[in-house]
Amino acid sequence: MTQVKVMVVDDHPMWRDAVARDLAAAGYDVVATAGDGPQAVRRARAAAPDVLVLDLNLPGLPGVEVCRELVAADPALRVLVLSASGEHADVLEAVKSGATGYLVKSASTEELVAAVRSTAAGDPVFTPGLAGLVLGEYRRLAAEPARPARDTPDAPRLTDRETEVLRLVAKGLSYKQIAERLVISHRTVQNHVQNTLGKLQLHNRVELVRYAIERGLDGA
Repeated sequence: MTQVKVMVVDDHPMWRDAVARDLAAAGYDVVATAGDGPQAVRRARAAAPDVLVLDLNLPGLPGVEVCRELVAADPALRVLVLSASGEHADVLEAVKSGATGYLVKSASTEELVAAVRSTAAGDPVFTPGLAGLVLGEYRRLAAEPARPARDTPDAPRLTDRETEVLRLVAKGLSYKQIAERLVISHRTVQNHVQNTLGKLQLHNRVELVRYAIERGLDGA
């Protein structure tokens, strides 16, 4: 498999260097680092990492804004937030901005290395206890007044397989679990998700799950 390109963003040089060193030692290609928000945006655009390991508390531009701006420009970018904060509001704001996962800085090196691997594959990773919080927020958002019409004559048509994958994504299954359930490859699951995002003109997994829950595809 192609080596995963990673960029590390944190305003504390010693911490940033330590994370970059640990990830490089684990076999990742650390293509860039940055110490503030504007620098992170510039360097990420130039280096085109697969995964951005991002702190939230950055000078110049908050981490959530860095995430929102970069993911909007490149929906294929995966963002793993690595923050000292475990506050629910910070977690939810990060996910809404397009982050794939969220770890607190008390995580071990082994947990971080594994989280980057899962994030690169498009699977959500959260510090224990936070995944349920995020799913609960999906459901709260879905309970709010929805878009004017659920289906229109111009609504995009998903294939049966795309709908099946979407249903499992909404249930909170990882791409690996979906692949095992449907007896297809991990890459095929990723392709179905990317095709569905394109057809529905959505930008990330958060929007995709909300779309599915609004239409009752989560089975809830």
